[in-house]
Amino acid sequence: VQLMESGGGQVQSGGSLRLSCVVSGAISGIYAMGWYRQAPGKEREMVARIYGDASTHYADSVKGRFTISDDIAQSTVYLQMNSLKPEDTGAYICYADIENVPKPGRNSREDYWGQGIQVTVTS
Repeated sequence: VQLMESGGGQVQSGGSLRLSCVVSGAISGIYAMGWYRQAPGKEREMVARIYGDASTHYADSVKGRFTISDDIAQSTVYLQMNSLKPEDTGAYICYADIENVPKPGRNSREDYWGQGIQVTVTS
């Protein structure tokens, strides 16, 4: 199972970007997907999550500016980021809480992470 992010880049303050993340590989289901970010010298922080019942959770710092959505049929999660600020700069990392295909010795449920994609917001 792999997670592949796309859509990062550099944008001026106030601009917008849309991130995408696709889950590839055989899975039985997805419990939740989301985005985390990590700035240089800082700890990884949760940005947004979306659950199987379509409920969402956002970090206070991005509420009203970022929107998470998914296409479960395509095993894809999106993050629409508007009104970007320089403090949004960092590596954005896709996350998925996945039900694995049953296999001897394998956990039925597992967290997977993408490699991360850079978002840079200039002032």
